[in-house]
Amino acid sequence: MHYFLLYKPYGMLSQFTPETPGQRTLADLGFPFPKTVYPIGRLDADSEGLLLLTDDPSLNTLLLSPERKQAKTYWVQVEGIPTPDAVARLRSGVDIRIKGKAHRTLPAEVQLLPGAPDLPERHPPVRYRKTVPDCWLEITITEGKNRQIRRMCAAVGFPVLRLVRIRLGKTELQSLQPGEVRPVTKAELLGTE
Repeated sequence: MHYFLLYKPYGMLSQFTPETPGQRTLADLGFPFPKTVYPIGRLDADSEGLLLLTDDPSLNTLLLSPERKQAKTYWVQVEGIPTPDAVARLRSGVDIRIKGKAHRTLPAEVQLLPGAPDLPERHPPVRYRKTVPDCWLEITITEGKNRQIRRMCAAVGFPVLRLVRIRLGKTELQSLQPGEVRPVTKAELLGTE
């Protein structure tokens, strides 16, 4: 079995085949992945950060099974400065729509970060607006609905500018840089080593 950590760059699909011509995919990283590996969980093209790849189907169950409720942590740059009420709503769960249906998110861990986290520059950079402040949140969720963090932040009035997954279960992004791939063991991924 094979196990890889990677920092998925902004603008890249979490798959090996483009959906339309010109899209960047994991195949564009130039890393000699075995043909049998696939991503565990996904990140949208406009999200970045930790992505796991493997050909071990048991890992998918261990990390993404809804019954296991594995934590996923994100650093989220939002437009505006969230009010205490907005943060409280994110923590207790908000109503979002998934595939046209109402969904109440599970409680989340949410905290305002004291400043911008130490992250590589994004290419292209996030647009900067002098008249609109922004701030960073750390959000940990235990479910993984499509574009959930973006929908949650929008539901409380603070659109997401940048979204970086930094942790999945016990596995952390650490010092990986965008596009960097690192082979690991299953024990490392599960935090049992």
